[in-house]
Amino acid sequence: QVQLVESGGGLVQAGGSLRLSCAASGSIFSLNPMGWYRQAPGKQRELVAAITSGRSTNYADSVKGRFTISRDNAKNAVYLQMNSLKPEDTALYFCHAFDRDTHRDYWGQGTQVTVSS
Repeated sequence: QVQLVESGGGLVQAGGSLRLSCAASGSIFSLNPMGWYRQAPGKQRELVAAITSGRSTNYADSVKGRFTISRDNAKNAVYLQMNSLKPEDTALYFCHAFDRDTHRDYWGQGTQVTVSS
């Protein structure tokens, strides 16, 4: 089993920054990729950014140039640095990991990000 615990959400004004963290515990050796999704009220959950163990990255077009995902394999953690935040970034952000051995998806409990205009 894998547990993902997020932290770092909060309320920020437009143009501000936040850094989300996700710590993985349990059977973490085959988690690849890891990433962040978000879900705004009334909308579907969408991919924000993902990173492989080799640090290849993938971003949603809406966050390119503003968000940066990083991963610390030694700490079993993934981070999302969010700059130049916009009100439309307001959502519940979920940490995600895919276990390449069991083909299971794991999700954190979510952390709220609210950007005021």
